[in-house]
Amino acid sequence: MNQSIINTKLLPFNATAFHNGEFVELSEKDVAEKWSIFFFYPADFTFVCPTELGDMADHYAELQKMGVEVYSVSTDTHFTHKAWHDTSDTIKKISYPMIGDPTGAITRNFGVMIEEEGLALRGTFVINPEGEIKIAEVHDLGIGRSAAELLRKVKAAQYVAEHDGEVCPAAWQPGADTLAPSLDLVGKI
Repeated sequence: MNQSIINTKLLPFNATAFHNGEFVELSEKDVAEKWSIFFFYPADFTFVCPTELGDMADHYAELQKMGVEVYSVSTDTHFTHKAWHDTSDTIKKISYPMIGDPTGAITRNFGVMIEEEGLALRGTFVINPEGEIKIAEVHDLGIGRSAAELLRKVKAAQYVAEHDGEVCPAAWQPGADTLAPSLDLVGKI
């Protein structure tokens, strides 16, 4: 990622996902007008990936209550996602769409393709209802992510979107004080 992806628009895509026991077609139009998380991971049937996807599944109901849809994405096919879902107790609990990106088009759109391996880095992207990327986080393959921390960040992004002129300080939690940037705060925090 040589150039920041923050505040850029979600690029058009077409893909097939495994979702609730079925194969479904998805595009950027299905993501429009709602908060979304694109959660890239290297590959099905691996080691760190199921721990992350299972952790996300454990937080999915709360994200849904907040109006957020989750889309996991790997360069595997939707058929592979189904096979993994059918054979892994951890993956069986997933009820969010699992997008297959075998051509790597979506993965490249987000700048997380490892070209020489044909796999995605661990990339997390939060997109607002206007289709703008508001959070981007990319990890090396050996570093797993925390859905609880992502949940906190989504709450902060939603708060900032709803409260013009306010910003959320480090480790902000709902109900905590926010800041209103001004000249009066310079050097006082």
